[in-house]
Amino acid sequence: MTDEKITIEDFIKVDLRIGKIIHAEEVEDSRKMLKLQVDIGEEEERTIYAGVKKSYSPEELLNKLVVVIVNLLPREMKFGTSNGMMLATQNDGDIIVLQPEKDVMPGAKIS
Repeated sequence: MTDEKITIEDFIKVDLRIGKIIHAEEVEDSRKMLKLQVDIGEEEERTIYAGVKKSYSPEELLNKLVVVIVNLLPREMKFGTSNGMMLATQNDGDIIVLQPEKDVMPGAKIS
C-alpha cells in the first residue's frame, strides 16, 4: 500500500467500466489464474487473466457483472495476453470480486 497521492488528472486517465463475464475457464498449469472473456460493451470481448481461482470457480463467475480497467496496456503472460484488469479485494484471505449493486449494461463507464 502506498501513501502517494495522485491528481484528479491522473485518476481520470483510468477507464473503469462494467464488464459482463461471458466465458470463464481454468488456466492449465496455474494455481491462481482463470481466463475470462468479458463483454465491455465493445464489438469484441476482452480476454482477461485474473488470479481469483482460489475463491471462484469458472461457473461462479459466469454472467457476473464486474468492474474492469479497460485502458491498461496489454500484458503478455505465459498463458496468453491479458487485455484489462478485473478489480477485486481480499478479506481474511478470500478474494472478493467488485460488482455493481444493481444491473447495468456492459460497457457502462464508472465515474
